[in-house]
Amino acid sequence: MTPARTRVLVLGIDAASPDLLTRWAADGTLPNLRALMDRGVVGTTRTTDGVYIAATWPSLYTGVNPARHGIHYLFQLKPGTYRYQQVRLEREAFWHHLTRAGKRLALIDIPLSRVSPSPSGIHIVDWSGIETTFGFETSPPELRGEIVSRWGKYPLEVACDGLRRGADEFGALVDKLVRGTRLRADMTTDFLERGGWDFFMQVFTEAHCAGHQCWHLHDSRHPAHDPAVAARVGDPMRRVLEGVDAAIGRIVAAAGDATVMVFTAHGMSHWYGVQFMLPEILFRLGAAYPLPPAPVTRGLGHTAMDAARQVWRRLPQSVRESLSPLRDALRRRESGPPSLPTLDVDTARSRCFMVRNGNLTGGIRLNLIGREPTGVLAPGDDAERFVAELTRDLMDIVDDRTGRPAARRVIRTSDLYQGELRDALPDLLVDWDDAAPTGSVHHAGGAASAVRLRSARIGTLEAVNEFTRTGDHRIGGMFVAAGPGLAQGRIDRVLSIMDFAPTFTAMLGVQMPDVDGKPIPELLPGGGMARG
Repeated sequence: MTPARTRVLVLGIDAASPDLLTRWAADGTLPNLRALMDRGVVGTTRTTDGVYIAATWPSLYTGVNPARHGIHYLFQLKPGTYRYQQVRLEREAFWHHLTRAGKRLALIDIPLSRVSPSPSGIHIVDWSGIETTFGFETSPPELRGEIVSRWGKYPLEVACDGLRRGADEFGALVDKLVRGTRLRADMTTDFLERGGWDFFMQVFTEAHCAGHQCWHLHDSRHPAHDPAVAARVGDPMRRVLEGVDAAIGRIVAAAGDATVMVFTAHGMSHWYGVQFMLPEILFRLGAAYPLPPAPVTRGLGHTAMDAARQVWRRLPQSVRESLSPLRDALRRRESGPPSLPTLDVDTARSRCFMVRNGNLTGGIRLNLIGREPTGVLAPGDDAERFVAELTRDLMDIVDDRTGRPAARRVIRTSDLYQGELRDALPDLLVDWDDAAPTGSVHHAGGAASAVRLRSARIGTLEAVNEFTRTGDHRIGGMFVAAGPGLAQGRIDRVLSIMDFAPTFTAMLGVQMPDVDGKPIPELLPGGGMARG
């Protein structure tokens, strides 16, 4: 008996560069994406300004802005405290509306989503574990055992971040990511062939990891670029996206005459590093104060660690570099699950403090009286004067080598977003300028250069970026959709990623009320085609 057709198939490529996708589709590197673009609707998208590191996916699948769903980062302050907690979504995703309408759904590895009961389908969360948030879960629960039995664990055993890598380690990372795309295609085509899906969505997370860790091997202009390593490994971005494209070809073929969308919600490019200096900048400006030193108590364990550090420092540099990957792996294994971050500021004295918001746009929260447990800054005129002064001070900081301002702009979050959960977001966003190299990360065999900033208020501030990422997100994305009733062409306007959720429901005749996004008419049968 022939299984029922899949009606709508959506494939996400998490954090892939739209420029690379478009260029490599055009030159034949990505033939399956090219085939879709030749017969489908192509468009560009823009994600959530200032908070796109973690707010992109919640905004995409809820259809509302971050001040309404309340998410700007993976860890956020618990309301009424100075303590971080794991992120919590306060809005329903589009699939809840489809489930209530009786639609049969399959949802696989949608980032930053929690598994939800799917009485008429399946929901798989964090199988790849590349940037796991909630851990590998499935609905129904017994599906987890079937996945492990048939396809095993994801090839990448550990999360992407935290390891200093040499050529062999980078090569192994890329090999595992490419193998992950093949396994993902195996799993997805198997579920597709069971048939009868009204809506099927799966996200490739491999480009996300490759972009963060390997951008410097793709980009010869990056200060951490190592031609010898790049020659041995090849271009990681090309290799991973070729694997994704091959998987897309298999999956689209298995979906038959379904309406198909392939998209990247936000992009990827270089990252050099300034955000890690924001806490010290605020300290030097007198806007925030560090915690007083804790009393030092040293036992046998500390003595052993001190001895080990002394031995490590005496080793030749070449030996330390060769042993760095092993040392980092042992550190990760011994540390267990990642702990929640802490503020590390004296909140009884600080008028503001940095909150986690990613690497490209800094987040600052005002320590307001009446909102924070030990608020210092009075709302109203006092807060306005402080914000104006802090904005001027931040904009006065320059890169000492180039003379360029360190920040493009300082944004009041309330100028971007309004909603009942606005207070869950930072009050100010510092959009750092990364047009010129400002430092690089440590990798085995590679040197690191210091970032040096200066202004009249902070003096000269110099530090080395220790984080292992060389690429990070960008605000732009793209999509292509093809299928019965859709014309071929290009949409001549930039669309919000908040438009995707109500579009997905509208494709199946279901309305998604009270959202900020709007259905994209060109993706609905009979909706017309605006050509650019």
